[in-house]
Formats: sequence, structure tokens, C-alpha cells
Amino acid sequence: MQTNQEPVAPACALVIFGASGDLTKRLLLPALYNLVTYGLLSRDSVVVGVARREMDDASFSQQMQTAVSELGTQVVDPKVWQDFGSRIYYCRGEFDDPSTFVRLKEKLADLDQKHHLNGNYLFYLATQAGSFAPIVESLGQAGLVDESNGWKRVIVEKPFGRDLASSRELSRRLAAVLEEQQIYRIDHYLGKETVQNLLVLRFCNSLFEPTWNRTFIDHVQITVAESLGVEERGAFYETAGALRDVMENHMFVLLALFCMEPPSSLRGDPVRNEMVKVIQSIEHFQSLDQILENSCRGQYDGGEIDGRKIPAYRSANRVAPDSSIETYAALRLHVANWRWAGVPFYLRTGKALAKKATEIVVQFKQPPLKLLQANGAAGAAPNRMILHIQPRQGITTQFQAKLPGTGVRTKEVSLNFDYKEFGDVPRAVGYETLLYDAMIGDNTLFHRTDMVDAAWQVATPVLDAWANHPPKDFPNYQPGSQGPGCADELLQRDGRSWWTPGQT
Repeated sequence: MQTNQEPVAPACALVIFGASGDLTKRLLLPALYNLVTYGLLSRDSVVVGVARREMDDASFSQQMQTAVSELGTQVVDPKVWQDFGSRIYYCRGEFDDPSTFVRLKEKLADLDQKHHLNGNYLFYLATQAGSFAPIVESLGQAGLVDESNGWKRVIVEKPFGRDLASSRELSRRLAAVLEEQQIYRIDHYLGKETVQNLLVLRFCNSLFEPTWNRTFIDHVQITVAESLGVEERGAFYETAGALRDVMENHMFVLLALFCMEPPSSLRGDPVRNEMVKVIQSIEHFQSLDQILENSCRGQYDGGEIDGRKIPAYRSANRVAPDSSIETYAALRLHVANWRWAGVPFYLRTGKALAKKATEIVVQFKQPPLKLLQANGAAGAAPNRMILHIQPRQGITTQFQAKLPGTGVRTKEVSLNFDYKEFGDVPRAVGYETLLYDAMIGDNTLFHRTDMVDAAWQVATPVLDAWANHPPKDFPNYQPGSQGPGCADELLQRDGRSWWTPGQT
């Protein structure tokens, strides 16, 4: 994120429920430390960890210093930490115990006076999903989200429910306590530079926007590939699977940003209004046959990737030996609006694949007349734009150029942009922008209730169909491959093929 233009966030207390967990140590505290070094975190702001373990303020602050030193993206400056670490506090308690919230309220009142917080509290729910609603309800009962004195906001981690019904129930319980503008459903994918650059690429460059439609684009591929297996997350994956874990949230957001109409501004609800319209326009599957024809699921077997042994998913800790949970999912979707009618969107995500890569591939239509082929030249490859989201961040544009010499021979060439060209930008963990935005009250990059609801309306019928028709061929792909054969068939039926991630 930029560090030379944004104002310092207003002083506040960031209260982290689940403060002893990995999310806090690996991402939240390193991100906050980075914000300190960027000069964007107020020197009056404080961090309050809430967890079940017995600990005092000093012990918790020391633990966080150790975590940031070991897991952060920059070397910890002792002088910087001395100031920041003195503003890290701890409140022990069970999340289902009302006395926890009484103690928390008392501690925040003391810190408010000491650090001039003006009643500004940001609550981060870094907990199991089952605790989201009970914690918010307890905050309401303790009077901790009343905005009569300062602002109060709640960051909710995913998953936002397991299906349409549970998502709506969670939203109902949150709405009974909080106003919509107080709820910040976080998605770390939206903190990545290239994702945010989608808006700039499209709406600040007249070179691209006129071609961003069904007239010029043949199809779009969105890939989120991981080279690791589930490792120690078997228990979680058994309750989730690839569709719930990645596609219904991260990938639908990428689809919405890619497809959305120009908003009236690049902040807050104008952007989210247009994103919601896209997700609401995704055609729903009307029958089991339609779901099976337009979807693919897979589960990896045992094998190796670059000499590294990958046990079969069914061999992972706390995974059923006959598990039918998918570690790979692919969908063929259509966005039924004026701009995108007839353009297929192919989405895929999976574990234990050949290469870690998140990319959006835009394949443009071929010219109406293949003039060079009429002169005996070989057929030219289609133009493409590849948006690299992670681990590389950049944009590649592929087009045809004439080779030097007599005759007409062409070659595919590429124009490449990499974010490294902007110079030595401080490494980030991906949460800096999102935490900063929540502190300044900018909800552009956070999910809204209607966005979550629309996504589950598309995903739930697929999940139900898969649950009612267990796969007979699992495991059906090898580690280090591009996934199961049914994913290739998904495109081959349309005369297309997958782009191999990480080629450029």
C-alpha cells in the first residue's frame, strides 16, 4: 500500500478476540507493526488481546514481539517496538462468559482515558466461526458497540456461513446488534495490489475499457492454485472443501471486480453496489444435470511435487479414510447481463497442484478474417491478458508481431509489467490495507450482506448436489498435476483449453 499520501488513522483500540491464535501472530500483529513503520497507525492507538490463556499485559506484548520478529516481513526496530509494545494489552476470558465482557469494558474505559481513544473501538473476531454471533451479541449486551460516543466496528473473518441458510442466520444475528456500516467482513484477497489494480486498470485506462465486454472477449479463466496439500488443516477441510474455502468468497469477488460496471466513485458502497449486481447476475443452475455438466471436483492422491512427498488427502490427520470432500473445484459460469451475455467464465481452485499461482486470464476473440492464413502463414494465437495476483504481482499482455525478413511470419510477443518496477516497496502480509481501511471507515474492500447472500445462492445448489451424489473416482488427480481430467473436459466441450498457470 502507498505510505506517502494517506492520513494517519484515528486513534482507536483494536480488540482481537482469539489473540493467542496463528492469525494474530502470523498476520495481524505483523501487519499492525508494518502500519506503524509506514506512519499510518496513530501513536495513541492500542491493541487489546482477548483469549482464554492466563497472561498479563507484559507477557502478551512479549509474545507478540517474538511473533513479529519471527513471522513479520521486516526486521523489528527495538526503538519502534518499545513504543508500540507498550500499547499492547491483554484481557483473559472465555468468549461465552459475560464477565469477560465486563472486564473488557472496564479495561477499555481505562485505556480510553489513558490514550485518548475518543471511544473508537475496532473488534476483530479471529476465532472459530461458531463464536462470531455469540461474541457480537455479548458486545451488544455489554454496551460496547453503542456509537453514542465514538465509532464501533467489528471485523468478521470468513467463513460467512456454510451455506445460504447458515449465512442468512449469521447475518440476521449480526444485524440484530450492529448496523450494516459497522460490519466489516474481511477477505484478505482484497488486500492484494493486483486485485485493487483491477479497478484502476479498467476505469482509468481508455485503452482497455472499450474492449472489456462480450464483443471482444472470448472467455475468462480465474485460477487459484496451491502447490501445498492441506497439511495440518485436515479437520477444517473436512468441514469446508475447496468450493467453500476459496471459490464462493475469494473467487466470486475476483469475478465481480473483473465484470462490474463503472461505479460513481472508487470508495465504499458505489463499488460494492456494482459488485453485488454482478454476483446477482450469475446464472443459477436449474437442475442436477446442469450442475454436473458445468462443474468438476477432485481430490488429490499421494505423490511428489519437486521431490517433496505429498501424502494423499485421505491420509491427512483428522481426515476420514473414505472422505468425499473436494480439494479441487471448477465451475463454468455465465454472467447474464448486457456486457457479458454469452461469455463463459471458468473458475478453478485446488490443493497440491503443479504451481502456486493466482491468475486471471482474459482471452480475446480472434480477428474476423484470418488474412495471414490465407497467405499460407500459420494460424496466430489469440491475444491474451494475464493478471498475476500471487505470488507474482503484475500484468502480461500477449499479441502478435511480424518477424523480420521477407514474407509474413508472426510470433507471439509479450508486454510485461511487474510491481517490482515501482522500486523497493516494503513487503506486506496482505492485511495492512484492510486494517487501515477499517480504522478510517472505508468499507470498499469488505463484503456486504447482500454480496454474501448472492454468492451463497449460486454456490449452495452445487454443494447440495455434490453432497447428495458422492464421487466414485476419488482420489482422481496426482500431486503436481493441473488437476482432474473432468476440469479439462469442462473447457474441451467448448473447444477451449486451460492456460497453464505461471507460464509468463
